[in-house]
Amino acid sequence: MPSHTTEQPDTPEPRTASALPDSTQADAASTPHPEKGRLGSVFWTSVCIAALFVVWAMLFTDSLTDVTNSSLNWVTKSFGWTYLVVTLALLIFLVFLAFSPAGDMRLGKDHDRPEFSTPAWFAMILSAVMGIGLVSYGVAEPISHFATPPHGLAEPGTPEAAIRAMQYSYFDWGLHAWAIFAVFGLGIAYSTFRKGRRALVSQLFHPLLGERVNGPIGKAIDVLAVFATLFGTTTSLGLGALQVNNGLGSLFGVPVNSVSQVLIISLVTAVFTLSAVTGVSKGIKLLSQGSTILGIALFVFILVVGPTVFLANLYIESVGTWASDFFRMSLQGTAFGGLDWMQWWTYFMMAWWVSWGAFVGVFLARISRGRTIRGFIMGVLVVPTVVFFTWFTVFGGTAIHVDMFEKGTIAKQTAADINSAFFATLDHFPFATVTSAVAIVLVVMFFVSGADANTYVLSMMTSGGSLNPHRRVLVLWGVLTGLTAIALLLAGGLNALQNTVIVTSAPFLVIIAGLAVSFWKELAGDRRAAEQALEDGKFALEHGTGRDEEAVHAGPTTTPSSH
Repeated sequence: MPSHTTEQPDTPEPRTASALPDSTQADAASTPHPEKGRLGSVFWTSVCIAALFVVWAMLFTDSLTDVTNSSLNWVTKSFGWTYLVVTLALLIFLVFLAFSPAGDMRLGKDHDRPEFSTPAWFAMILSAVMGIGLVSYGVAEPISHFATPPHGLAEPGTPEAAIRAMQYSYFDWGLHAWAIFAVFGLGIAYSTFRKGRRALVSQLFHPLLGERVNGPIGKAIDVLAVFATLFGTTTSLGLGALQVNNGLGSLFGVPVNSVSQVLIISLVTAVFTLSAVTGVSKGIKLLSQGSTILGIALFVFILVVGPTVFLANLYIESVGTWASDFFRMSLQGTAFGGLDWMQWWTYFMMAWWVSWGAFVGVFLARISRGRTIRGFIMGVLVVPTVVFFTWFTVFGGTAIHVDMFEKGTIAKQTAADINSAFFATLDHFPFATVTSAVAIVLVVMFFVSGADANTYVLSMMTSGGSLNPHRRVLVLWGVLTGLTAIALLLAGGLNALQNTVIVTSAPFLVIIAGLAVSFWKELAGDRRAAEQALEDGKFALEHGTGRDEEAVHAGPTTTPSSH
C-alpha cells in the first residue's frame, strides 16, 4: 500500500503533519482547529473501541474469528457488489468532472497557484505509490492468478492465463483504487484550502448536513474514518511483518512464525512511534526518499536481467485486454459463484483502498493546493496507475516467465506461502542474497515511513483536526496500531487481516459515496454563485453607465447619492 513522504520540523514543537507537511504559518493560523490539549468524544470513543477490540482479539480469539468470518460472509454476499458499483461510479464521476467546466476551478483560492512544479508533484505522487503492498503482491497476485485464473477464464499455466493474471492485477491496483483516493483528495483540498474548514472527514459533508457536521452525526463520521484508517494501517503492518519475517527466514534462517512476527511489529512500532513523537524530519524524509530510490533500483535490475522483451510484449497485450474488458471486470459479481475468490482478491483490495482513502486523500490534498480540478484528476488517476501496471508487469511477469519457460516453481511456493513469492522470484537471478536483503530493507522503510505518517493522521482526526496533536495522543495511536496488528496476526494471520479490513471498511464505503455527492453539491453551488456574481457585476456596470448618462441629461440637481 501507499507510503508517504513525511516532512517534519527538526525541533519537537511544533510538529507539522507527516502527511500534511509544512503549510505556511498564515494558512495554519487561518484554519480553525482546537488546541492540542482538547480531546473530545471522537478521541475517547475511538480509543475505547480500539482498546476493546485489542482485548477481544487477545483474550477471545476464537470469538473474534467466528464473528469476523460470519460478518465477512454476510457483508460480501449481501453488499459485495457495492464495492464494484461505488468505485466505478466514483471513476465515472471524476472523468465527468475533469472534462466539465468545473475542471477549471482551483483547489484553493482563485489566485492560488501550485506550490510544487509538475515534475516535483509527479515525484511526490510516485512516493505515495511506493509501499508494502507492491512487495507483498507485486509477484504474489500475478503468479497466483496464473496458477488459478480468475473466474475460470483460462486454463492454468497457459499464455491466456498469463494475460488474465496481469489483467486482473491491473484491475485490483489501477484506476478504481486511485478514484477513491482522488475523491478524498479533491474533497479535502477544496474544503480545507478553499473553504477554510478543518481537515476532518466530517467537514466534507457540510454542504449536505450543514452545522450538523459538528454534532453527533459528524462525530460518527469521524469515528468511522478513524477505524477505516486504523485497520488499513494494521493490514499493511501485518503484511510487512510477514514479508520481513519471510525474507529473514530465507536469508538467515529466522523462524517464520508468530513469535518472530510479533517481535518485528513491536520493534517497528517503537521506531515509528518515536519518530511520530519527536518529529525527526531528516531521518523519516531520508527513509521515504531512500525507499523510493531502492524500489526503482530493484525494478531496473529485474527489468535488465529479466526477460525484457517478453515483459514488453506481455505489457502491451495485457493492457489491451484490460482495456477491452474494463466494464465487464468492473461489474463482475458473484451471482454464479466465485465469492471465495472475490473475498481473497477484489473485495479485499477494494476494501483496503477504501480504508486508506482518508489518509492518502490528506496527502494528495496537501501537495496539490493551487492545482485545477482537471489537472489533479488527470495526474492522480494516470500517473500511479501507470506505475502500478509497470511494476506488476516487471515483477509478476518475470515470475510467470520463470514458471512457464524455465521450469520454475514460484507458483507452488506462493500457494504454500503467499509471502514467499517476491523472494522466490529474486532467487532465480544473480545476486539473490543482495537483492533479497534490499527487498527486506525496502519493506522496513515502507513500514516506518508509512506508519509514522498514518499515526499522525489518526492523531489529527481524533484531535479535532489539530495540526499539532499532543505527544501522548501520537504515542497512544502508535501503540494501539501496533497492538491491533499483533492481535490480528495472532488471531488468524493474513486471513484475519483481510477479513477485518473488509468488514470495517464496508460502512465507510457509504461515507465515500456521500462525500462525492456532497462535493458535487458544493462545487455546483459555488459555480452558480460565481456565475451570478459575474452577471451581477455586468448588470451593475451596465446599470451604472446608464444612470450616469441619465444624470448628464438631468442636470446639476442629480447628486452622486442618487446613482
